[in-house]
Amino acid sequence: MISETQNPFEITVETLKKILDYSSDEIFVLDSEQRVIYVNGACERHYGLKPEDVVGKKNSELYEKGYWKPSIVPLVFKEKKTVTIKMTTYLGAELLTTAVPILNEKNDIEFVVTTSQELQNYKSIQTEKEEKLSFDSLNSAAPITNCEKMKNILKVCEKIAKVDSTILIQGESGTGKGVLAHYIHNISKRSGKTFLKINCAALPEDLLESELFGYTEGSFTGASKNGKKGLLEVADQGTLFLDEIGEMPLSLQAKLLQVIQEKQFLAIGGHKMKKVDVRIIAATNRDLVEMVRKYQFREDLFYRLNIIDIHLPPLRERREDIIPLTYNFLYKFNKTYEMNKIISQQCLDLFYRYSWPGNIRQLENLMERLVVTSDSIIQKNDLPDLILNNVKPETQHLLPANLDDAIEHVKKALVMESFKKHKSSRKVAKDLNISQTRAVKLISQYCDSLNEDIGD
Repeated sequence: MISETQNPFEITVETLKKILDYSSDEIFVLDSEQRVIYVNGACERHYGLKPEDVVGKKNSELYEKGYWKPSIVPLVFKEKKTVTIKMTTYLGAELLTTAVPILNEKNDIEFVVTTSQELQNYKSIQTEKEEKLSFDSLNSAAPITNCEKMKNILKVCEKIAKVDSTILIQGESGTGKGVLAHYIHNISKRSGKTFLKINCAALPEDLLESELFGYTEGSFTGASKNGKKGLLEVADQGTLFLDEIGEMPLSLQAKLLQVIQEKQFLAIGGHKMKKVDVRIIAATNRDLVEMVRKYQFREDLFYRLNIIDIHLPPLRERREDIIPLTYNFLYKFNKTYEMNKIISQQCLDLFYRYSWPGNIRQLENLMERLVVTSDSIIQKNDLPDLILNNVKPETQHLLPANLDDAIEHVKKALVMESFKKHKSSRKVAKDLNISQTRAVKLISQYCDSLNEDIGD
């Protein structure tokens, strides 16, 4: 029986939060200090951040990290009225954002509520010139990551971009070595100059040599009448990215070493040295140390390339980036193919548990396929068997690399699994061969969300 004073339509804060999390629009609430006090679940879709990673932080802190451009909050605090602008997130989402100020009796801002809706007809509200500027600004941004290991790598990149030292980027195929090389160029003093890439594994030796060093008139049968500039000369003052450097023939390695050491080279058929000022960034997925040991790669070139060495982790070691990258590629291919696909939470869960042997490239290729072939919502049954048949069970996530974290991970999983099954501290103690006192302590530590009452 409901009393006269009781409102049957009252809902709790937790219920309200659950309701708002189902909103397709992003909802932010900030206080008078421009600090985020609430954000709904759409935050992860737009920025790759969970609400708990955002709440408590100031708007300026998130903006300075490049999660979105431009920032609407300073505008609404200045105008003290409703403001609407177009924003672009670093994942590639384009949002129509409205900020509404809530004023107190002194006409001061007490709260700001912002709502953001994804834009589909992007070109209809923005000129081609503006679109290019927006795209270019995103290209110069840092690679997408929420992984601490990757953030540390990007900090190193910011330092080495200021100098001209040769860089060697190592990592498995598809980890984004080319993206990182381009980023280093974009934040360097050479950013206004040419960035050229050549795949050393994609060309036969004679063609690779002519592409790199160029040739003079009549230097070989079929040569162009006027000769040809090589990429080293074309990239003068800029950056040359040598992908798959481990595949470069030994005969060309000696010529490349001369370029790095003496800043000059000889074109095929030429008799005069050409001076060049070019930064070399090389990348490989091979073990160059082992190749040096087997005389498959020049030792002197290895040490010249290895002045600054960057190791990119595989995607399975940066799982916190899987969801942000997924949304980045979703936005990218939705725009490319003029689609409006969304992805189900079930798919995202499967992505998180998959090992991604092809790394970021595999994820990108898969998302392109899914955007093209799926219905309006990308579902589990849209995924290829390669993914479905190789997903780790939820209780078998890959362990953290840190030993202490790995031990804690296993301990928590064992206790939770045992308590789910037995619902009793005594039975958990017997199951795990520990004392009941310790079982009670571990259950209280790990299993409060499962059951508030611990049985005997």
